[in-house]
Amino acid sequence: MTNTESANPDGWVDTLPDPVPELQALLPDQYRDGGTLRASTNPTFPPNQFKDPDGNIIGFEVDLVNATAALLGLDVTFRQQDFNLILPSIDGGTVDIGVSGFSDTEERQKNYDFVDFYTSGISWATTPGKTVDPQDACGLTVAVQKGTYSDTDDVQVKADECAAEGKPELTKLVYESANAASTATALGRADAMSSDSAVTDYAIQRSEGKLIPAGDAFDTTPFGWAFAKNSELVPVFAAALQYLMDSGDYEDILNPWGLTDGMIDTATVNTKEIEQ
Repeated sequence: MTNTESANPDGWVDTLPDPVPELQALLPDQYRDGGTLRASTNPTFPPNQFKDPDGNIIGFEVDLVNATAALLGLDVTFRQQDFNLILPSIDGGTVDIGVSGFSDTEERQKNYDFVDFYTSGISWATTPGKTVDPQDACGLTVAVQKGTYSDTDDVQVKADECAAEGKPELTKLVYESANAASTATALGRADAMSSDSAVTDYAIQRSEGKLIPAGDAFDTTPFGWAFAKNSELVPVFAAALQYLMDSGDYEDILNPWGLTDGMIDTATVNTKEIEQ
């Protein structure tokens, strides 16, 4: 069933590179001698972050942030929160970084800075025998995870357009997790699910044939780690992520998850290359 998660995929290894002194030298003073980075996440978004059967928070985004922090000599402590509380926690200074499949959008950039680590679009999935077009969805019931781009910027916008044009209603079913949205679709409670392409692809892969793709990916947007606006950690994390890419560890981390299609070769901040 789609609501059961196993541990890390076959071929997974714990990639924690040794600290690199020249990267550590870029850190703000309070982190230069090591320390702990406080990360907030909502582990309901496989394969980015989710819990294994033992309750450990795992996922490819978790692997990447742990490896990037290791290059800086930092440990990462993950705090579980509701997705909609993560960015306010950064505002309040109780966490340093948001690690939860954030789409790096212009709207979010007004208040936060993002270090981009992967490219993902929006993809829909449906059940075998159904024909679903994400661009012609009036009259359908679509499952989403609460607070995500699919909830606020994809399905809701389409639902508003259907209503404005007097077409059959697009019904949005909102769930606390991507897993619940995929399970609802597999069980026929929804005609389709909408999520980031990495999440949808993973759900299809694990559904044992109960889910199939519905159309192509669209609205391609980077995933980014969220920081406070103008945080001194932003350029340091971008430099460390670039080091991870150049060393080959970045690809090695993504390979077992089957996510090499969305790999990037240049770390960006707010979707833009950083000045050297």
